[in-house]
Amino acid sequence: MAMLAPHIKEFSYHIAWRSHSRRPGRHKSNQRGMGIEFRGHTTLLAYPDPRRIDIRQTIRDPLEQIHVRLFNQKSVTPVFVLCDLSGSMQYGAQQKKLAVAADIAQSVAQSATRNRDLVGFIGFDDVVREDWLCTLSARPHSILEMTEQLRDYVAAEVGSRGIVDTVNLLPRERSLIFMVSDFHMPIADLEESLILMQRHHIVPVVLWDTSEYSDLPEFGITHVTDPETGMKRTLFLRQAYRERILLSFAERRLAIQNVFSRYDMQPFFVENRFDADLLTDYFHQYVAA
Repeated sequence: MAMLAPHIKEFSYHIAWRSHSRRPGRHKSNQRGMGIEFRGHTTLLAYPDPRRIDIRQTIRDPLEQIHVRLFNQKSVTPVFVLCDLSGSMQYGAQQKKLAVAADIAQSVAQSATRNRDLVGFIGFDDVVREDWLCTLSARPHSILEMTEQLRDYVAAEVGSRGIVDTVNLLPRERSLIFMVSDFHMPIADLEESLILMQRHHIVPVVLWDTSEYSDLPEFGITHVTDPETGMKRTLFLRQAYRERILLSFAERRLAIQNVFSRYDMQPFFVENRFDADLLTDYFHQYVAA
């Protein structure tokens, strides 16, 4: 196994389906192999492994054939981070959303490697960014190095339409997808991407900064980000306008929850900083073992 970075906090996750991969791992699969999950019996002629001979089943057979036990092995599953690199991800009071995204991507990469899974990274803004791609690998070093650069990356004032095209880089095999974004994008684009990715299991990781909405001053000059376009503006804030901003974000949160609920997904909200333990709790609560 590749050497892991001790400073990156990992989380525990599991999948709710059987992996189809032939590569040994830690998830339930439908592949025959050296596992402990009993699958059934067959004849020694059909599966010539004398180590699996079942004496009792052989004695019971009136045709006097030798029977062996079959077991399913545990297998790997592909894990991806889809990361929003659009203009709104540049925002952040204590640290940029892109820096929080880097924490999440590195935690995913290291957790997947610890789980013996393959992990990849796809960055996008208005297009899929070929300079922010890491193909599936059992070693996390490439992703750890790439995502470390996210901390100093200056996102252009562009949107996130490229989320729709990320599906073209995903395998046909069902994968675990961590979709990391503030989701300050048109709901239509988000829903189109979810329709295209229905074969995969998506964990929507919603990055928000409380300074965008709940930490606003009652009165005075402040900087705000439009939750739909991601555009930053300087405003003279009055109480009525502050309440409009709070209402706008509340409505946005509900819209995000509703669109994911339609596809049986539960969003994982991250405000200001990432806590890996909360993501472990998310899997225990919302993903059947």
